[in-house]
Amino acid sequence: MKIAVTYQNGEIFQHFGHSEQFGIYETENGKVVNKTVIGTEGSGHGALATLLSEQGVDTLICGGIGGGAKMALAEAGIKLYGGASGDADKAVKALLAGDLDFDPNVHCSHHEEAHGEDCGSHSCGHHEGGCGNHNCGK
Repeated sequence: MKIAVTYQNGEIFQHFGHSEQFGIYETENGKVVNKTVIGTEGSGHGALATLLSEQGVDTLICGGIGGGAKMALAEAGIKLYGGASGDADKAVKALLAGDLDFDPNVHCSHHEEAHGEDCGSHSCGHHEGGCGNHNCGK
């Protein structure tokens, strides 16, 4: 299994489409055998799914994610574990152990819209379980 994690300073970055880095974890027999961090070079939502696919990734752990990106990942055959937060290395170990705390229904529909229409002012770096910690009505 090859697992990607939206990555910033060792933590799970909370907005998939704005990820500047991914931690890529190669695993064998339920253990991490190699970890690298790659840059996205400014790729946006749909292009990120292609980037991960080109890296041979089959699983993604992330925080918040919009519907278009979820569809692009599904089309690329990448299994999604969204709504996760915290230390990236620990999240990968938890996934391998079957104990990852994630939200299978994570969806931030406002990410396809211009920020400000429904959300007012918020930081996309503060998602937990999708759209939990700000007042956007979604």
